[in-house]
This record gives sequence, structure tokens and C-alpha cells, in this order.
Amino acid sequence: MRLRSVELELADPGASADFFERVWGLVPAGTSGATRFFRGTGDHPYILSLTRAAEPAVQAITFCGSEEEVGRLGKPDRSFEVPGGGRGLEVRGPEGQNYRFIVEMEKPEALTGRDRPIQIAHAVVNSTDVEASERFAVEKLGFKVSDRTGHMRFLRCNRKHHCVAYAHSQFASLNHIAFEMQDMDAVMRGIGRLRDSGFEPVWGPGRHGPGNNVFGYFIAPHGGVVEYTAEVGEVGDDYKVGGPEDWKWPPGRTDHWGVSKRDTARISAAERTFRFRA
Repeated sequence: MRLRSVELELADPGASADFFERVWGLVPAGTSGATRFFRGTGDHPYILSLTRAAEPAVQAITFCGSEEEVGRLGKPDRSFEVPGGGRGLEVRGPEGQNYRFIVEMEKPEALTGRDRPIQIAHAVVNSTDVEASERFAVEKLGFKVSDRTGHMRFLRCNRKHHCVAYAHSQFASLNHIAFEMQDMDAVMRGIGRLRDSGFEPVWGPGRHGPGNNVFGYFIAPHGGVVEYTAEVGEVGDDYKVGGPEDWKWPPGRTDHWGVSKRDTARISAAERTFRFRA
């Protein structure tokens, strides 16, 4: 199973599409009605969709897998009119989250572009009950727990440390989308490119604890938080699940490096933007 895409709804997809193509580095992958699709350089037909709607919302977080993998969740009973097509199903989470699972069809050729995002590394979801969210992801989706901190739960659907994480919050919403870059240098050059375009990072550069990935966070014009990341760790079934005591930082530090400040106020406000569609 692999995380494939995040489907967003927003009032002005045109302005956001310009940002994701011209600044962030995604590649247009076609349109369908009021929806625009974008891909990375990897072998997914698309990794982000933007649909015109009255209010911002998360339409779905989409995964892809084999017929057998998707079939474990239920019968693929509908077709999706998206790049790459495919049959699949949708599963509702405990707080209205919509998870879409599509049987993976023929993969497109990978693209070149060292400083463009490859694919989505993970999606982090705000939850009022991270224990219930974790239990749902394990029992209903078949994911495995990688780590738990005092604030978050990290879960994986393959060897990558996490494909989703649940952050404790007073509301259910999309926390952020992380886009995987080729390496740490590509993340750093991406941060520089965003700065050249007038977008200062709200956190980073830095290196996380769980997952050990490097990062740079920004608030995009669509109002949501997006992350460049690289070097996400891989784990096996023998990985020891970490607990809150394993992931404590010295006072004033929020990552391994401790070289950048986190604009908590701006990040927290942006995290409220994309709730889950009813």
C-alpha cells in the first residue's frame, strides 16, 4: 500500500495552482470539470487535486495498492475519474476523515527534476482523540504504529516510518501535507526558492525526531501548511515502537538540530483552514 494523493477543495484553485506549479515545483497532470490535478516526479499519476468549492475542505486522503491490498478493506465498488483511473472504495474515519483506496493501475513514467517534489511523503491530521484515530487506522485500515509522542501518533502502511500521523488538537482538520524531495540538499534549495518567491518558512530547516526526516514548512496561498521533506526513515516489523519518553527535547528545542524557530501562531491558525467535508 502507498499514500498517493490528497484531494482538496477551495474557493480559488487558480491562484493555488499557480503556486504549486510555478513555486512549489509540481507538474500539471490534467483537469476534470472544476478539478485540477498535479503530479510529482515519481510514478504516481497525480499527488494533489484542487477542486473549486464554496468552502475549503479535505475531500479525501488517497492511497493505492494491489487488488488484494485494497480488497482487504472491502469490495472496490466505484470508479474514480482521476488521472490513472482505477476502481476503489472510501472509508470514513471517526471524525469525518475520508480515506480513499484505489487499485493501482499502470504506473506512469517517472519524470526528471532533482529539485521538484517526488511524491507525498505523509499527511498529518489533527484529531480531538488521537487514541481513537490510532485505533481506527490499525483496526480498520491495517496500518501499523511506528511511534507515539506526547502530541502525535505516527502510523505506516509500508516500510516508510509514517504515511499518516495524528496530532492532538481541539478540532479535526488537515494539519499539513509533506512533499518528499530527493535529498537534504533538494529540501534546502527548495527553502531558498520559496524565500526568493517571498515565502518565508514558518518552521525549518530542521530534522524531526520520529521518522528522522529533514523538513521545511510553509503556509501556501491556499491557506494550508505544506512541507518539503527528505530522508524519511524506513522500519521493519522488528521496529520498537517509541513512546513519549523517547521523544523529549531540551527546553526551547523542537527538533534534533535546534537551529530554527517555529512560528506556532501562524501554523496553528493555518491548521484550522481545511476541515473534513461532511
